Amino acid sequence: MNVVLIALLLLPLAGAALTLAPFGTDPEAADRRALRLGTAVTGLVLLLTIALAAGFDHGRPARMQAVTDVSWIPAVGVRLHLGVDGISLPLIVLTALLTFLCAVYSTKRLPDGPGVPSARAFVGLLLLLEVGMLATFAVLDLVLFFLAFEIVLIPMYFLIARWGSGQKVPAANRFILYTLLGSAVMLLGFLLIGSKAGTFDMTQLAAAHGHGLSHPTQVIAALCIGLGLAVKAPAWPLHSWLPDAHTSAPTVGSVLLAGVLLKMGTYGLVRVLLPIVPGGTATLAPYLGALAAVGVVYGALACLALVRPGAKGDLKRLIAFSSVGHMGFVLLGIASLTPVGVNGALFANIAHGLITGLLFFLVGALKDRYGTADLDTLAGATGAALYGRAPRIGALLAFAAVASLGLPGLAGFWGEVLAMFGAFDPAAGLSRPAFVTYMVIAGLGTLLTAAYLLLVVKRVCMGDPKQPALADVPDMRPYEAVSWTPLAALTLLAGLWPALLLGLSDPAVKHLLGGG
Repeated sequence: MNVVLIALLLLPLAGAALTLAPFGTDPEAADRRALRLGTAVTGLVLLLTIALAAGFDHGRPARMQAVTDVSWIPAVGVRLHLGVDGISLPLIVLTALLTFLCAVYSTKRLPDGPGVPSARAFVGLLLLLEVGMLATFAVLDLVLFFLAFEIVLIPMYFLIARWGSGQKVPAANRFILYTLLGSAVMLLGFLLIGSKAGTFDMTQLAAAHGHGLSHPTQVIAALCIGLGLAVKAPAWPLHSWLPDAHTSAPTVGSVLLAGVLLKMGTYGLVRVLLPIVPGGTATLAPYLGALAAVGVVYGALACLALVRPGAKGDLKRLIAFSSVGHMGFVLLGIASLTPVGVNGALFANIAHGLITGLLFFLVGALKDRYGTADLDTLAGATGAALYGRAPRIGALLAFAAVASLGLPGLAGFWGEVLAMFGAFDPAAGLSRPAFVTYMVIAGLGTLLTAAYLLLVVKRVCMGDPKQPALADVPDMRPYEAVSWTPLAALTLLAGLWPALLLGLSDPAVKHLLGGG
């Protein structure tokens, strides 16, 4: 099993290195070979993650499995420590799946034109990005976690700046500036913990559960680490880099940014803050809960402002703001410090990755067909009438929208409900009236979320198909069906069978919270 986990990281790294080799003198043939290489490598990685999940001992999900633990930098006590448990395994599978689907999609819809680099460069960056994303969920050393956290920044920067559209360079600059500053603050917290505890090993620190670290040390460390992770999450008001990055990013960049990169921040809160500095986290939890509740409502209100007629709202920007609201539920569940709330947060992480990944694929397809994602331009006076012009795309967009608003029976429902249950009865020592208030505010956010998503469905899916359209709208193509169907199927599966994820995460969450 540990060989499989190591191969998961080495395979995309080797694939990225292969893109530096010559692919022939014909640029078009070289691009095709590079894209096929990307699909093959990400497909193999996905198969390895399925093998990892099949070999995982589901009877003991709280125990680290597929462990590799060898000394790497003895002078400072840094170890090459890898492993997976019931918290990280679903995120690793989600990462491999989304990256493979993005590689498949890119074989037909890779942005091109003057000044756009070759497909070979795109594939190399995509595979390097996959290395960083997978490593973030697999490493068990704070220094390695920081390095993996940073690896993803450069590939994503170039994906936005070189393959994006609109104000892509300023958006990419804002993305990397925010995240680098957040990471620098996070590193200070890691160094503080390592210097006081004498180790950077996350399993040892989690087992100690804060013993040996004074309360002021825990508070300072939790504040530094929490700020760095909140930027990536993103928590309100540290979210302002996200809408521009999503609006300018290519379709696959938006899918991976929303589907995986945001999860790295919330995963870090669960993996690092809850077990390693529990006292400091408990001190800061009420403030995190307040920011989460504000974020839920703020994201929904921003989307309502964008969806109204005449606002010239961009659909990609709207989905980006919706992510601020949805991740607010994740942060609220974590802030409750209860097994129910944290399980809800982890479930919402996966659900958001599936649903928002599907939404960005669909909006990217609309932008390809119409040449714009502007709602007023798409909808015109009567609506874009996707139900009549492209019924499969229209039906899938409506499905993704109702999943995103939390319809029971779909994946979006369980995470939000469990996060609010956690806030209704928070951990001992937290103010119940305050967290009940946060829950009520988040509940209001669910109503606002339903309002703007139903308005999106009305304006984009409904209308008179006989009215003149901006362009011909071909329905779902085969490569789009291959890229989108797994996300829709898993959204339905997770909604109907939540124990599939909760059975993995619940024992691991109780282990982290208890420190046992």
